[in-house]
Amino acid sequence: MDDRSDLACWWNLDERALYARLECNGRGLSAEAASRRQAKRPPTSRLAGLWEGARFLLRRFASPLVLILLIAGAVSASLGEMGNALIIAGIVLVSVSLDAFQEARSAQAAQKLQQSVAQAATVVRDGQKIRVPATSVVPGDLLVLEAGDIIAADAWLVSSRHLQVNQALLTGESFPVEKRAAQPAGAVAQAIDAPRAVLAGTAIQSGNATAVAVLTGAQAELGRIGAEISKRDMPTTFDTDVQRFGYFIMRLTVFLVLFVLLVNAMFHRPWLESFLFAVALAVGLTPELLPMVVSVTLARGASRLARKHVIVKQLAVIQNLGTMDVFCTDKTGTLTEARIRLDRTVDVSGRPSASVATRLQVNSRYSMGAKNALDDAVLSACNATLDTWTLVAQLPFDFDRRWAGTLARGPAGVQLIVKGAPEDVLGLCASYAPDGDAQPAALTDAVRQQAMETLHGMESDGLRVLAVASKPLAQTRASVEAGDASGMVLHGFAAFADPPKRGAASALKALRASGVRVKVVSGDSERVTRHVCAQLRLPVQGVLTGAQLTGMDNATLRSLVEKTTIFCRMTPGQKERVVLACKRQGHTVGYMGDGINDAPALHAADVGISVESATDVAREAASVILLRRSLGVVHEGVIEGRRTYINVFKYIMMSTSSNFGNMFSMAGAALFLPFLPMLPVQILLNNMLYDLSELPIPLDNVDAQDVASPRRLDIGLIRRFMFTIGPVSSAFDFITFYLLLKVLDATQAEFQTCWFVESLCTQVLVIFVIRTRANPLRSRPHGVLMAACILVVATALWLPLGPLAGLFSFVSPPPLFYLVLGPLVGCYLAAVQAMKRRFFLTERKRSPARRR
Repeated sequence: MDDRSDLACWWNLDERALYARLECNGRGLSAEAASRRQAKRPPTSRLAGLWEGARFLLRRFASPLVLILLIAGAVSASLGEMGNALIIAGIVLVSVSLDAFQEARSAQAAQKLQQSVAQAATVVRDGQKIRVPATSVVPGDLLVLEAGDIIAADAWLVSSRHLQVNQALLTGESFPVEKRAAQPAGAVAQAIDAPRAVLAGTAIQSGNATAVAVLTGAQAELGRIGAEISKRDMPTTFDTDVQRFGYFIMRLTVFLVLFVLLVNAMFHRPWLESFLFAVALAVGLTPELLPMVVSVTLARGASRLARKHVIVKQLAVIQNLGTMDVFCTDKTGTLTEARIRLDRTVDVSGRPSASVATRLQVNSRYSMGAKNALDDAVLSACNATLDTWTLVAQLPFDFDRRWAGTLARGPAGVQLIVKGAPEDVLGLCASYAPDGDAQPAALTDAVRQQAMETLHGMESDGLRVLAVASKPLAQTRASVEAGDASGMVLHGFAAFADPPKRGAASALKALRASGVRVKVVSGDSERVTRHVCAQLRLPVQGVLTGAQLTGMDNATLRSLVEKTTIFCRMTPGQKERVVLACKRQGHTVGYMGDGINDAPALHAADVGISVESATDVAREAASVILLRRSLGVVHEGVIEGRRTYINVFKYIMMSTSSNFGNMFSMAGAALFLPFLPMLPVQILLNNMLYDLSELPIPLDNVDAQDVASPRRLDIGLIRRFMFTIGPVSSAFDFITFYLLLKVLDATQAEFQTCWFVESLCTQVLVIFVIRTRANPLRSRPHGVLMAACILVVATALWLPLGPLAGLFSFVSPPPLFYLVLGPLVGCYLAAVQAMKRRFFLTERKRSPARRR
């Protein structure tokens, strides 16, 4: 039954042939039959699992930073320096293993978190509609499909009504296609083109249907091509920046290695010893723990967000949260409570109208498609009996025409009743009902003006308004099409109240104070949206309507998004255009929404945010799911993203500036020292111990000023900082060289030992200076980081005196060295603090808008 060959071209089969092959009857399975079919599913291939694991590890070795280490280790091994090769192999193994372990652990945690928001499907079992996890759907299940659903299997339509399916996941085409339960005239080559086939992963945009599941899981078309909507492997801005940083380090490493080799060749020094020294320099300059630091900080960030009821479906999105500087949000349910109530039903002049209420209730009762809060509000408020009304046919809501229609038989015969956006419904009307069900009169310009004044008055009060119209049709009509909605009779308006969400004003204020610009992108009118913004104390800079956007080119839109706060009467495609225009202006964009119409914008945004109760298609398109409807947790997510960024940034700043200073000193020492300033094995040990001191960086505390504005990895700033602080380190190294040679009269072994100790102490202790922009005495580091640094410094002081000294060619330093070491390290830290302070003051003057 799960064999694709047995169901080849299943979309061309007729009902009898399909049911025979699926061993079902099209009325749904029993729970027992579904359970048996679930148990028969083939287990995941062990070989495939091993291959996926291998690919998981190989991706780690593809990093430019790890490649440098691999090349250095291979060179050492080929030259017979197995000790050096083993140390380098140990560094690589620790780095890659920690990274892989942390990412695997993070992925498992994220998977567990997502279970509470996992996609579900409605199926018929034992004659009852039930909701089951999408992964529990089996061949033969009868699926019940509504607008907003993500289809859980490749399925064959049993029945359909005005069904429109978005197949963009499989075809890349954003426009929906019509599907219908009708047998094609001839054979169709592909399932995607078959009118009766709906495929797993595609979304119901409008209409409804029932369908028999044919292929599920890996057997479905989506599984066969190896794509899942939740696993888009698009690199984030941060990923790209880190990759660029890796190539920058690689170029710098190649330059230093070639420089050392050239200098040693000029002085006719042993080439093997010189080459191994250069290889050790390459290893020392490489911040090999960067992938692990990124993985740990992201995992910790995801865990902290989960405690705040925020589920991050893709860990890399936490980085985008930190860099987000534009936040676009839908209005209903995000800025408002989404507890909509029907406030009033009125005629065109604003008088209460029972006629409007009755027709509104008929339309809402028989509406089809996605769950609609407006319909729920109507049915809760209106209690008129509808016994005299029966449903004939329906037209689901469509985001392009922006109205929904119901063909119903009532006391006056068959009527098409329409409700929707006032501007669009008014365009369908040629007359109006001046008094209830009285004889319609012509809809003159004066009456239209009066209707618009009524509409605008309610919208200015913050009420969301729908227009209600009707049209009598022939008694024999059994179906309805969109073209029937012309020459209609306008009855009036229905106004709905949806108060601003409690806490939204303070959340928006916090976002703006954190450097995030807020834009409201809504399908509602300008007046309603302005009223809500005023209630939330959100300053409005400019307004752009969907009608204005329709004929606007992308270049003009890009220039307008910078000075526009409200985008109203937007269709789903227009919402997406707004998000893309902001991105093209260089912004990192977040978008929050929960409806079918928000899905394109959620997918286009750098950070798509939705809620647990959103439609399936919105939740699937989003990368962040809020288990609590609160804008406050969005701000908390932004701060957590920045905290994650800052700790990664700290590691890069510390490792590059400190490593560069020491490696530059070693390269420079080759110009005047008659021996190597440090043996290759000592350089590698120094690097390994330094890495151990930096392992707790992901746990470190972050200063409040560091999370006060959006963050993005600035390679230029890192390079300038490295070339500012690195020379300070080198200057003190050369002072150390002078003291060792001229004051302490150190031998070669003593020189190498003493500089190893001084180098490691300064490298480790400067962490406390560089980790903060503020005064290091006023910024408290995490206890684990402090303990790790103290332990490594103690190890550096002990090694030359302990039993392992001979293993690394260490000797006991001259006693006077320890008296010199303390003041030397203290002066170095003070000099770095002074240079750091001057550097950031210069950066602020250089570009006030620059953000690190």
